[in-house]
Amino acid sequence: MFKILLALACLSGFMIACQPGSKESAKEGDHQDIQHGENVDEEESYLLPGLDHGLLQSPINILSEEAVEGKHNITLNFTGNINKVENLGHTVQLDLVPGNTISLDGKTFEYKQMHFHTPSEHMIDGITYPMEMHVVTTLEDQPEGETPEYLVLGFLIRMGKENKFFAQWLNQVPKEEGGINETDFNVLKNSEIGSAENLLKEIQSSYHYKGSLTTPPYTESVNWYVMKRIFEASPEQILKINEIEGDNARHIQARYKKSISSE
Repeated sequence: MFKILLALACLSGFMIACQPGSKESAKEGDHQDIQHGENVDEEESYLLPGLDHGLLQSPINILSEEAVEGKHNITLNFTGNINKVENLGHTVQLDLVPGNTISLDGKTFEYKQMHFHTPSEHMIDGITYPMEMHVVTTLEDQPEGETPEYLVLGFLIRMGKENKFFAQWLNQVPKEEGGINETDFNVLKNSEIGSAENLLKEIQSSYHYKGSLTTPPYTESVNWYVMKRIFEASPEQILKINEIEGDNARHIQARYKKSISSE
């Protein structure tokens, strides 16, 4: 009996010692207009997610069976024009030209940029995907002195056929960290979405919840819309982005009592 207990104790100690480290990025700048915030001890944030920041931390594991039916009034004014491709070291970022907007229940948000995480940050029913794209928007006419409010679209991406959208700009990513390539292309052209109307349909088939930024300072003022449809990119395309930015996904956070709706 003693030998069995000793073996179980050793096994337990081995499992604790082998817990993986945090995958979250320690760098700032993943979202525009964020220039402050303190880094968090990575190992502590992995083991005790969200305790230092509140109960609305992101990303999370979305359980589809637990999502309740929801309906939000969403409209788009989106041309999809990109004018910069940036290598920020910790992520690849595409900057959208000003004037693209999305309205949610009477609030208007302006598109700022899109960036990538490898592997994905959100899970659906416990499944992690090789990559996730975030399209970041900020509230127009943000009241001075109040916490910035965001609306972020999340696109989960698996390995499959070549993605024509990625093919438009992937070779334009600067090789050096901090490099910016001025460019001009339309994100919707030759993409799987194809038009603003189709993009709106994707958003209307998504999971919605109130959460946080996934990089410092982890501000809990984000309206998340994670698409139900899983998109594809070729293994070569995903690996090329990962070679630039590394593993930059924040580990999933505790759900606590977050309400998740299925649009």
